[in-house]
Amino acid sequence: MFSTASRRVISGILAAAVIVGLAACAPERVPTASPSPSPSVTALPAPVDKVKSFFDKTKYSLDDPKSVWVINDKLRPLNPINYAPPDMVVAPVKHISTPLMRPAAAAAITKMFAASAAEGGGEMQIQNSYRSYSTQVNTHQYWVNQLGDKGADAQSARAGYSEHQTGWTADVASYPSKCDIQECFATTPQGKWLAANAWRFGFVIRYPKGKQAITGYIYEPWHIRYVGTYLSTEMHNTGILTLEEFFGLPPAPDYAH
Repeated sequence: MFSTASRRVISGILAAAVIVGLAACAPERVPTASPSPSPSVTALPAPVDKVKSFFDKTKYSLDDPKSVWVINDKLRPLNPINYAPPDMVVAPVKHISTPLMRPAAAAAITKMFAASAAEGGGEMQIQNSYRSYSTQVNTHQYWVNQLGDKGADAQSARAGYSEHQTGWTADVASYPSKCDIQECFATTPQGKWLAANAWRFGFVIRYPKGKQAITGYIYEPWHIRYVGTYLSTEMHNTGILTLEEFFGLPPAPDYAH
C-alpha cells in the first residue's frame, strides 16, 4: 500500500500527464490572416457628350472689302463705294471674259474645275468674274434698259453693291456653253456637280433658290462666291444657305433708297 504522501505524488504525476496528453492531441491552431480591406472600386467617368466644334464667326471682317468674308448686299455697300482689289490675278482656266480674281479664289476655282472634269461633272469655264465700279455702272444700266429699274435690281447689283467688284466672285458656265447665265444651268451636269461640291473648294452658291427675300436676287445657280473652306464647310454642315442668315444679318430684299 502506498502511503498518503506517495499517493499524492502519484496523483500529481498522473494529472500532469493527462494535461500534456490533451495538449498534444489538440489540433494545431493556424493563425488567420487579418482580413484585408476590400479593394476600392474606381467609378468609371460618366459618358461625356460629344463636344461640338466651335466656329469663330469673328475670324474675318464682314465689312472690310478686302476680307474673304465681306458681305455686300442691297443694305451693305462696299466702303469705299468704288473699291478695287489690290492683288488681282488671272485664273488659269477656260473662260469667256478675262478671269480676274483674288489669288485665293483663282487657285480654288482652278482646282474645282479640274475636279469637276475628273469626277464626271463635266468641264466648266468662267463667264465673268471681277467687274470694276465703272463696269458695273454700265452692266446695271444695260439691265435697266432691258427690264426697267425693278427688274434690273432683281438680277443685277448697282455699282458699289456688287460682289463682282470684290474679286471673290465668278459666274460659271458649262463648256461647251449651255444655259449660260440662266436658271437651266442648274439642270446641266456642271450645274448639278457645282451645287453638290462647290463647298469642298471654299465656294457657296451665293443666291440660292427660294432666298430672294433674304439676298435680294433671283436664283442664280451659276453665281459662286469664294469664302474659304472654313466657312463653306460650316455652312454645308449646318444647312444654312445664305451669308445673311449664317451671320445673323437682316434680310436685304431691296435697297434702302
